[in-house]
Amino acid sequence: MSPTDTSDNYLSVHAPPSPTTQSIGGDTLRSRSDSFNSTAYSTADTARSRASSDVRTIKSRFEGDNLTAEEALRPDKTNEKDFEVANNPFAFSPGQLNKTLNPKSLAAYKAFGGILGLERGLQTNLVAGLSVDETSISEKVDFTEATEAARTKKHQDIPLVADQNVIVTDHEVRGQYHDRKRVFNDNRLPEKKSVSIWRLFWNAASDKVLIILTIAAVISLVLGIYQSVGTTPEPGEGPSVDWIEGLAIEVAVVIVILVTGLNDYRREKQFVALNAKKDDRQVKAVRSGKSVMISVFDVTVGDVLHLESGDSIPADGILIGGHGIRCDESSATGESDAMKKTNGHEVWQRIEDGTATSKLDPFIISGSKVLEGVGTYLVTSVGVNSSFGKIMMSLQTENEETPLQKKLGRMAGWIGFLGTMAAGLLFFILLFRFVAGLPTNNLPPAKKGQQFVRILIVAITIIVVAVPEGLPVAVTLALSFATKKMLKENNLVRHLRACETMGNATTICSDKTGTLTQNKMTVVAGSMGSKVRFDRIVESDDEIKQHYRFASAFERLSPAVRNVFLQSSAINSTAFEGEEDGKFAFIGSKTETAILTMAKEQLGMGPVAEERAGTEIVQLIPFDSDRKCMGVVIRLASGTYRLLVKGAAEILLEKATAELVDLSADSLQLCDFSKESKNAVTASINEFAAQSLRTIALLYRDYQQWPPIGARTLEDDRSMVVFEDVFHDMTFLGVVGIQDPLRDGVTKAVKQCQDAGVVVRMVTGDNLVTASAIATQCGIKTEDGLVMEGPKFRQLSDEKMDEILPHLQVLARSSPDDKRILVSRLKYLGETVAVTGDGTNDGPALKLSDVGFSMGIAGTEVAKEASAIILMDDNFSSIVKAIMWGRCVNDAVAKFLQFQITVNITAVILAFISAVSSPDMHSVLSAVQLLWVNLIMDTFAALALATDPPTEKILDRKPTPKSAPLITTNMWKMIIGQTIYQLTVTFTLYFAGSAILDYSTADKVLQKELDTMVFNAFVWMQIFNQFNNRRLDNKFNIFEGVHRNPFFIVISMIMVGGQVMIVFVGGAAFAIKPINGTQWAICILCALPCLLWAIVLRCIPDRYAKFVFHIAGKIWFFFYRPTYRFFFRPVGHACRAVFVPTTRFVKRTFGRKKVAADDKVFDDEEAGVKLEKVLSTSSTPQTPVKNSPVTPAPDVMVSPPPQVTLTAP
Repeated sequence: MSPTDTSDNYLSVHAPPSPTTQSIGGDTLRSRSDSFNSTAYSTADTARSRASSDVRTIKSRFEGDNLTAEEALRPDKTNEKDFEVANNPFAFSPGQLNKTLNPKSLAAYKAFGGILGLERGLQTNLVAGLSVDETSISEKVDFTEATEAARTKKHQDIPLVADQNVIVTDHEVRGQYHDRKRVFNDNRLPEKKSVSIWRLFWNAASDKVLIILTIAAVISLVLGIYQSVGTTPEPGEGPSVDWIEGLAIEVAVVIVILVTGLNDYRREKQFVALNAKKDDRQVKAVRSGKSVMISVFDVTVGDVLHLESGDSIPADGILIGGHGIRCDESSATGESDAMKKTNGHEVWQRIEDGTATSKLDPFIISGSKVLEGVGTYLVTSVGVNSSFGKIMMSLQTENEETPLQKKLGRMAGWIGFLGTMAAGLLFFILLFRFVAGLPTNNLPPAKKGQQFVRILIVAITIIVVAVPEGLPVAVTLALSFATKKMLKENNLVRHLRACETMGNATTICSDKTGTLTQNKMTVVAGSMGSKVRFDRIVESDDEIKQHYRFASAFERLSPAVRNVFLQSSAINSTAFEGEEDGKFAFIGSKTETAILTMAKEQLGMGPVAEERAGTEIVQLIPFDSDRKCMGVVIRLASGTYRLLVKGAAEILLEKATAELVDLSADSLQLCDFSKESKNAVTASINEFAAQSLRTIALLYRDYQQWPPIGARTLEDDRSMVVFEDVFHDMTFLGVVGIQDPLRDGVTKAVKQCQDAGVVVRMVTGDNLVTASAIATQCGIKTEDGLVMEGPKFRQLSDEKMDEILPHLQVLARSSPDDKRILVSRLKYLGETVAVTGDGTNDGPALKLSDVGFSMGIAGTEVAKEASAIILMDDNFSSIVKAIMWGRCVNDAVAKFLQFQITVNITAVILAFISAVSSPDMHSVLSAVQLLWVNLIMDTFAALALATDPPTEKILDRKPTPKSAPLITTNMWKMIIGQTIYQLTVTFTLYFAGSAILDYSTADKVLQKELDTMVFNAFVWMQIFNQFNNRRLDNKFNIFEGVHRNPFFIVISMIMVGGQVMIVFVGGAAFAIKPINGTQWAICILCALPCLLWAIVLRCIPDRYAKFVFHIAGKIWFFFYRPTYRFFFRPVGHACRAVFVPTTRFVKRTFGRKKVAADDKVFDDEEAGVKLEKVLSTSSTPQTPVKNSPVTPAPDVMVSPPPQVTLTAP
């Protein structure tokens, strides 16, 4: 038999699991290319018949037909190294294989000897795939031997049924595919070089403020050393120790750099691990004659992979065979049209016949999407050698900041600006005092220089404290912690912004099957024709009502009728036999596996592979979510053709005009499908639906020829008929009712969402009655809730749609486009929308939503790529976990923000006023002390407050609106209240401490102890206030759940231990003196009441606080605006006029190399276009989306709103 002979082209099956594809009831794990013998040989006769007309009269109709193999595979200057591989046992190099693509080249394909030449040259098998036991390759195949294989190799009969006795082990063979990976690489892109820990240390040390502080500290150190060794101390004074302060500052700066770098390194490692998990997925390959699921990273050249609708293609290759393969290659080539693929065997035959044209396309391009069809292809390039790999290598970018990070970054900038202004003002005040006192200053020059440097150091340190660089870090820490924990709870976060946005979701549009239900389906009832009913709960047969037990009903079928039911179940199906957990099972769409189980138990169906082996497939009609059905055309032994269709019962019922009269007759006897019969079937469907059963109808129609007379055919394949032209006047076979129980805990999860203020809507393809019954069971449907069908919903005007949306709870018989319209209108109304989806057509809705959830088990790769979070267990309860963690992230940032702003304001005011009021211009908080406070603020507190896990109580509040600012009224109340208390305590100790404690102002030792008490009390107030900030509401229990956060406990212990150690041994380095027990008690007793003060603040109603803050905001802007206009703006313009020319000169002098490098990056215009295609959304909403206005940062800070919680934009 020749490679293109179709005389024995029958159905065959491969049994093991497969990736997902669309089918009735959702998605399937079954490849239809496994269900049918869809290899290359099925279309060659058609090719030759077409070639016998006008095409045969013209030779060499594709570009490069006249090239020699050497010319077609000649290397380019830029990739010559890809053509040279040492000890290559294969006939082809990676560079040669790449010549088939970019651009697509039939000349190169011809040079390889077609698909059979590639098979031989890559030492693989187009049917059995690679051997799982392969390690190294002992046999070497040269180019000539491989390319001659297409002309000399005789075609071996392909087994019609895969050998079920072949055992494919799932253990990893040591050194598996060693030579293939050595020559062709594996299917991984080199990880973007992560920033080394040394680079992170350098980045932390490159902070401009820290650099200035370091320089000033070095100057202080040098002057101090000079005073110590170069001058003679006054009589009665010991040697100078002023150098200790400079050294202590340097040590403190080093510690800050080390802690910051280590913190960043930990974050980097967490995100690298998350990205590796995010990029991994399972694909279906044929190895050792069996279909197996493998990691996409394990795909290698020579593998045979399955293609199905919705797949994202993982590697380049050549199509071996299939049915109706069309691919969207826009992300890889920029070509927007769906590209029809021709199998490699037919293309080679056409090349040999001289009838090939440039339109023939057997090339499968990585990164493209399978829009429709099923098939298999041979992998020729992987990883960095593949088309998509090369694009992605040139387009690797840094992780994008989330909206919350950007918003906090802007806020940090404003806070830092105000702190810098305060530090600048302090510096000039102290400088004027210093200059004014020079005439009366009798100190030696070194001492005077030390005084000036100390003034500079204090001012710079205030800037260090004032700039809240920990704000964006806190978001990153919270996100990294949350995403890691969410993964353990079956939420794989693909986009970080989704994590923070999900916490504020106001509505969830959820699928039913597999998300709300278990996706474990069983046929429990049904009808045959319009009169015979069968049911599992019937105990005895009722001949009068023709209501039977399962076994009795199917026993009455004649062989002819039984055969039609068997064909509808086994042939018109994408499911297949396999193993799950070591036990026999049907694998695929749960709807179809339920029907196959019924066929096996009641119709005596044998192995599915055998049932399909003797059937010739003429045309496949894949499941379509719009028409809600699937079909297949088979050729009968009599030479006639039969169209089998199954799908949504109420839709298919409208296409039926006949039914079987006598189910026990030897032949198929038909009669008109009367109105009474149709009403009876409709009543049965409604009855099944009221029991929450999914109803699937079975139809068929016989044709004398195919294509039928008068039916339109597809332009690119005249043997394929337009389905709508033949989908009428069908014969009704029966209806089956399929039960799919609710998931455990789904009712509780729905109730939790509703209590959290999140509206749950069910969007399903089931009919109105079934959808309503299930929605009622799980608590989605309420008494006043609205249920609507998709076709009616999409016809509504925007105004009418907006009117009914608040009451809409169930959208039945919906299409993916209905879901997209629903999401668009909800967003227009200001909702934060989360959507679940599993099919390829759900991509637009998933992209359009604020947070898209795809199904990790049943979802297609297109759906997963369009989503922001993947539900690894397809369970609705996992969405509730995502809401909890989203709110936890937002709360963590709010807690840290509240804590840090309190410390910022207090530390800056305390340092400012104490320095200005001090006769010797010393701040009560030294530079080293302020650096310790800064370490507490930016690192320790961020780790402690960003790692609180969520509890179910977090769902007891409503979601935060999009318009809510970062700092709420309650947060302002706690910030200002705690600031007032801390300043009162510290100023009392500083200014009145000597009088209260009866310390002599002339005793320097007692004054040093008093300053130490001020510092100690200040730090202990921050430690206690950290506990206050664990709550953002007005409840009193600040210790709730603290035992579940080991990070908080350990970091609190570090802060306490560090403070105790500093007070006892800090000495001159921290400008303090050890204090006794009484003084310790005073410090603790002054700090501890901040816990009680927080209770008082929480008792103040927020509405009163809001009124006070509103008045304060008016006063602030009354003075701030003219000050900014007449002072800060002119000063800014003057500084810009001075520094801009200098900056421009530096950039022109030292920035040329960088500019040249940037130009090189952007030279590749094609790569830029491809990136745009990769990142573009798949559709544009028909209705406008209303964007909430962004509140300017200054207003956010000063004018608090009434809400009490944090939001992410």
